[in-house]
Amino acid sequence: MFGYYLDLALRSLRRNKMLTALMVLAIALGIGASMTALTVLHVLSGDPLPDKSGSLYYVQVDPQDIKGIDPDKEPPYQVTLIDGLNLLRAARADHQALMTGGSVPVQPDQSSLDPFYVEARYTTADFFPMFDVPFLYGQGWTATEGEAKARDIVIAKSLNDKLFSGANSVGRTLRLAGVSFRVVGVLDSWQPNPHFYDLNTGSYAYGEDVFLPLQTMLQLRLDRGGSTDCWGNGGGGASGILPSDTCVWLQFWAQLDSPAKVTAYRDFLVHYSLDQKALGRFQRSPNVRLRNVMQWLDYNMVVPGDVRLQTWLAFGFLLVCLVNTVGLMLAKFMRRAGELGVRRALGASRRALFAQLLIESGVVGLVGGVGGLLLAMFGLWLVRQRPSDYAVLAHLDLSMLFTTFVLALCATLLAGLLPAWRACQIAPALQLKSN
Repeated sequence: MFGYYLDLALRSLRRNKMLTALMVLAIALGIGASMTALTVLHVLSGDPLPDKSGSLYYVQVDPQDIKGIDPDKEPPYQVTLIDGLNLLRAARADHQALMTGGSVPVQPDQSSLDPFYVEARYTTADFFPMFDVPFLYGQGWTATEGEAKARDIVIAKSLNDKLFSGANSVGRTLRLAGVSFRVVGVLDSWQPNPHFYDLNTGSYAYGEDVFLPLQTMLQLRLDRGGSTDCWGNGGGGASGILPSDTCVWLQFWAQLDSPAKVTAYRDFLVHYSLDQKALGRFQRSPNVRLRNVMQWLDYNMVVPGDVRLQTWLAFGFLLVCLVNTVGLMLAKFMRRAGELGVRRALGASRRALFAQLLIESGVVGLVGGVGGLLLAMFGLWLVRQRPSDYAVLAHLDLSMLFTTFVLALCATLLAGLLPAWRACQIAPALQLKSN
């Protein structure tokens, strides 16, 4: 019966091409607009580490002075150097990493390449296993090498392609800021979005080309970037080592693989704060925070507000398109009252007529879905032309492709319910008498 109803639907749609085209256009416009906005929201609000985000926690403590104290105020977003090192060496988490970002000049050996700057990540050894960073060649440095201020670096695949033509460069030498470093690892393609582990340097479409030990950076006083917050007599520029007690400028992440470990680590932070207060370093009562990856992204409102607003507006436009489609379908089905009355008189049940008309609505939805997909692809292309940092990410993946057709089909079936029900209520005797 499905094939028969499908044949009837195609015949009916071909019979009144203008009305069919209007219905398809209305659905396509609504689906195109809503899927463009939904895809952008989906890309920006995605989980950067879906397998581990629930066990990775951003650590905050409050070392600030007593001035302007507010019990309900959030602790600083970052940690001081001395607190970061203390927490790191306490090793109370399964993995922990202390880090900051910056940029360093690269002096290639090739005469054909001029020196250039690359983005750098100064971090500790656990960064790579904690964030499941994939390696193409080699591996990261060890904790012992990091503490020894080793001249070891890990480089990104893009930089390896540029300098070493994609060959295995482990063991090769690379000069950064006038200092020779040994390449110990080459990353495979890896650029989590959002850039969750350091939102100060960029939220989207941002990645580092060079990774080197934090202690090495401190010894060489390499340039650093990102935000800095100081109090009291603290201060400093964007490079070199900032006062260890009065400036927060580093990020600290901890991997805690169970709820019990999360509770224990939170208690440890409270006791640490109390100990530092007893030593005279901290002046405030313990004020600590532990947020996992998604909680940290939500707290920082990483997804731009205008993207959420555009998504609501797009679905509002889809609703308007569906209302218009309901009117067009109602007009189309009621014009076929005579045909439907004859079918009822010949023994077709209301259920059969209802199924026939819904299949016709579904065909409109599928065709409209194809049109909506094309419009969504065009809309995403327009988004990619914008100067926003997230624009380059606006691509339709398989899940959104599937969602496009499901949404189009469900929307048109929903829109066809009322017209189909109204058409099935026509009394066949009145239609036969009028004809």
